[in-house]
This record gives sequence, structure tokens and C-alpha cells, in this order.
Amino acid sequence: MGKNQKLNRRDFIKLSSIASASLPIALSGFPIYANEKPKAFQFSSDNNNVLVLIQLQGGNDGLNTIFDLNQYDNLQNVRSNIIIPDTDLLTVDSTTRFHPAMSGIQEIWNQEKLGIIQNVGYPNQNRSHFRSTDIWHSASDANEYISSGWIGRFFDINHNAFPEGYPNENNPHPFAITVGKVVSETCQGTSTNFSMALEDPDNPGTALVSNTGKIPNNCYSNALSFVNDTIKQTNAYAEGIKNASNSGNNVSDKYTSSDLSEKLKHVAKLISGGLQTKVYVVQIGGFDNHDNQVVEGETTTGKHAVLLQELSDAMLAFQDDLKLLNIDNRVLGMTYSEFGRRIRSNAGLGTDHGTAAPLFVFGNCAKNQVLGDAPEINTQVDDQEGIQMQYDFRNVYSTILTDWLGATKSESNAVLFDSFDALPLFKSGCSAALSTDNVLLSTSEVKVYPNPTADFINIKFFGNNENLRITLYNSIGAIVKQIANKKYSSIQHTIKINISSLPKGNYFIHYQSKNVSKTKKILKY
Repeated sequence: MGKNQKLNRRDFIKLSSIASASLPIALSGFPIYANEKPKAFQFSSDNNNVLVLIQLQGGNDGLNTIFDLNQYDNLQNVRSNIIIPDTDLLTVDSTTRFHPAMSGIQEIWNQEKLGIIQNVGYPNQNRSHFRSTDIWHSASDANEYISSGWIGRFFDINHNAFPEGYPNENNPHPFAITVGKVVSETCQGTSTNFSMALEDPDNPGTALVSNTGKIPNNCYSNALSFVNDTIKQTNAYAEGIKNASNSGNNVSDKYTSSDLSEKLKHVAKLISGGLQTKVYVVQIGGFDNHDNQVVEGETTTGKHAVLLQELSDAMLAFQDDLKLLNIDNRVLGMTYSEFGRRIRSNAGLGTDHGTAAPLFVFGNCAKNQVLGDAPEINTQVDDQEGIQMQYDFRNVYSTILTDWLGATKSESNAVLFDSFDALPLFKSGCSAALSTDNVLLSTSEVKVYPNPTADFINIKFFGNNENLRITLYNSIGAIVKQIANKKYSSIQHTIKINISSLPKGNYFIHYQSKNVSKTKKILKY
């Protein structure tokens, strides 16, 4: 770079990528990346809805979180050393139960502000913590490596010059806040992360701008000027955060001293104080319980019970606070984890990395329901088998983008790199439920027979004149065969599949169309 050439923010970002294409340069809570720019698309994010993402780090054991009484005996057979007695479980509905530590979440359910989505995952489940977390954050296919996050791409569309020129009159506050020390990759845009890391709203932190002496006119001085400008920008955000914290309030007396409770307390205070931040990310770690998940002989206690109680109590306090502050119609919460655990417990009173798991959506606008089928358990489950996916997590993202954050369907498709049908997550008539069509239901009958089988299976279903995907998965969530991916007319169809060459074991048929998402287990002998 020549002596008299100026280094602007975009140039600085590009140069930073030469040093490291994947590692961030941290500037007062804003790491800067240089990534490939996505295809151009636009959408509006001008509603005042707020999304709060709660990440359960380590892989939550969904089978020790939500129980189905119809599957309980078989689950007890394959988890005899960690199973919780059915008499200790908390009632959800006629067949669904919660872990006994989840009385707070049970109360949210009783208030009709909780949705449970069963069996959420993605095809070709990766069981690495780091890689699976990357997939959830980027919303990529399992075989694709995308360096931006789905929330970051959402913001990047209308604000692709960020951080240059921000904050400004129309956007005076951070777009996203990660409550903690490190920003979330969910909020990574194409050039920078839209999330600001924040530990204490009353003390958001500022940095001094270098003003010692005259800055010479060369490339180094331009870089220093850039850093100074960025610090000024971060200080401006800090001022808005502190003002919102001073103006905000917490009313609920249900908060505890736990880390997650304190984080959600901060979020409620900032929202009530008028901060225009649209997305908050909070995390709770410790779910990777390969051993001592429970206390031997006292299975209602142990590490997982402690975590579920912290999560449950914090969610209840947060929801109670939002209600008392009269801002609960604007806020939607969602939990997620990189994967579930295997169906069989191990000898160390723990569970190993699995596949799909349930997640929660909560808030005034969340539809009070158990969406999806209870995981199918049998006593022939192998040691590697996890819960198979019924709903792709990107169906959940698509719904949040369109029905909560204000994207059109085509815009959501662009953010997620593909079309994912919306799920019925919101209450009828709720202000968040902007779209009511194109939802996945779970009521249509899909038959798979004979089962068990040695040579072939029949799949019987009714077409709906829409595109239909039928996929055969093995017990660890890998795709074995794409059976169908085309439009079927509105009559009954039967597909016969030869599986004689497959090894013996458990397999799963996943059936997905516009109106149906089903997973059926088959045994090959």
C-alpha cells in the first residue's frame, strides 16, 4: 500500500483476513472477519419484536428432559442406571412429563406460554461439539462450511456497511448482544459480528482513544485512525446501553443468583429500558455429561438436574419479569443445543453424543403445544443410536425469520440457503403470527411395512400435489438413501424399497412434505 493511500474500514477488514481468514480481530467487543459476501437480497427488520436465544452448551439429554409415558417402560429398559422414577415426573399432558427439576418450565406451560418441539436436528448429524455448533449457528448443511451466522446474515442485508457509520440516528443501539465475554457466531455477518459482548449493563466498558501527538499520514496511521474510530463507536454503544440500564427495571422476585438467571435479568432490564437491540444470546454450559449425569441411586439429582433447574428457574423468572414490566408481547425465547444424547445410557451413569433433541420456544405468542411425535424407543436399540430427526432446525429458524423478525418467505430462503417450510409455533391471532400458510402438520398417516423386515419395505402415503422428500437414515443420523424428492399427486401412493443389501440394524424413514413431517423406525434383520 502506497504511502499516501488511505486505509478505510473495508480495506482494514480485507487486510485482516490475510493474517487469518477464520480468527477474529477483537475491537472492544466487536470481532471483525472477512468472509465471502452472500447473494444480494433484502428484507425488513423494522418491527419491535425481540428474540432471546438460550444456548445449552454441551448437548442436552432430551430423553432426561421430556418423557413420554407410552415409551417409559422401554426407556427404563435401556437406561436402567439413570432413569427417573415415573412417580417423580412432572405432568405436562396426558402422556408427556417433565424432569422433576423443571417446575419453573412446568409453570410456564400451565400459563400457556410454552411450546415444545420434539426431535429437532439436521440430516447427517455431526457429533462433534465444535462442528455441530457451527452448523446450528451458520444454518448450513452438514457438509458445508459457512463462516457467517443466520442472525448475522439477517442483519447484514439492510446494514452491509456495518460497522462503518454506526451507531446512527436510525440505529443508535447494538443490533445484537451476547451476554457474556465472547460474541456468538450466530450473529456473525459477512464482514463483522453484529453482536456486542456484554457482562454488566451498568458497566458496559469503554476504551480510551489514542490522542497522543499528531498521527502521520501513512498506512499505519490510517489503521490507528480506524481503531480509534471503532473504539469511539463502541463507546457510543456503551453509552446507550448504560442509559437503558439506568432507565430499565426488574420487578420479578423469582430471579435466583445463578449465572443464567443473572443474564436473563440483564436482558429484561435492557428491554424495559428502551434498548432497541433485536437479538440477545445467552449461554449455559455443562450439558456434556458422559459420566455422573445423575447420582447413583438418587437419579432425580445430579449434574443434569442442577442444570435443568437453573434453566427452568431462570426462564420462569424472566417470563414473570416481562409480564410485570408489560413487555411480554414483544419477546420470544428459544432454547437450542448442538445435539441430543444417545438412547442407551453408559456404564458411567452418563450419556454420550447423540442426534436430535427437543427445544423450547416460550413467550406470550408461543403456541402452547407439544409439536411432533414422542421419540420411539425399543429394547433393541444399539449403543450408537440417537433420537432421529423429525424437524430440521432450519424449519424453526425459517418460522422465526418470517413470523417474528419480519422476513418474507423468499428472504428467509435466501438467509437459510434453501426453502424450509414454517412450523405452527405461534398462537392464532398473535401479532407475531404474520403467516398462517405453508405450515408443517403432523397428523397425516404414513405407513411403513413390513416391520421388522429382511429384504424390502413399503411406504404408503397420500400425496398432496406438493414436493415430497422421503429419506432413509441409519441409527446415527446419516443419510443412507434418498428415496424420493419430487411432486406426488393427491392420491394414495406406495413405494417399495429393496434394503436386502443393508447391514442388520435399526433404520429410520423420514417423510417430509408441505403438510407432514414424520419419522418411522424400522428394524432390518
